[in-house]
Amino acid sequence: GWIDNHPMVNVTWQQARDYCRWAGGDLPTEAQWEKAARGTDGREFPWGNEFNTSRLWCSKVEFGDAKSTAPVGSIPSGASPYGCLDMEGNVWQWCLDHYVDGYGGQADINPTGPETGRFRALRGDGWSMVGSMSFRAPARWEGDPTRQNDFIGFRLMRPL
Repeated sequence: GWIDNHPMVNVTWQQARDYCRWAGGDLPTEAQWEKAARGTDGREFPWGNEFNTSRLWCSKVEFGDAKSTAPVGSIPSGASPYGCLDMEGNVWQWCLDHYVDGYGGQADINPTGPETGRFRALRGDGWSMVGSMSFRAPARWEGDPTRQNDFIGFRLMRPL
């Protein structure tokens, strides 16, 4: 059914983390998320350096015209260098880290966010957004960890 193959949405940061831990993983750190999306060559989008709306699920003309999420993994041409799907578009994804302005993501090996903070980091942008600037892999957003809506979800990360 519809719910079985679409990303889980309307979850707080804590609900997303609790699920990931229950399933034997965790939320990715921002650095883990960014490497999965950009690979090692610093590309702007998971699929390369040119924006292409056919490689992600997003609104095309105006905010919200996509109406809802798409089935997980339904746009394989948007895969990252590691084969990760839906890194951009579909839903914003909660990350483990607290949000801090000026995250570099490349200054250190696997940098982590601050120990405390009001917001949690979100990556990947959601189906309601329009335009190339929204979907750049380095783009990030500060999310109130209690927020729930239909364009915020999460990705489970499991160590190999």
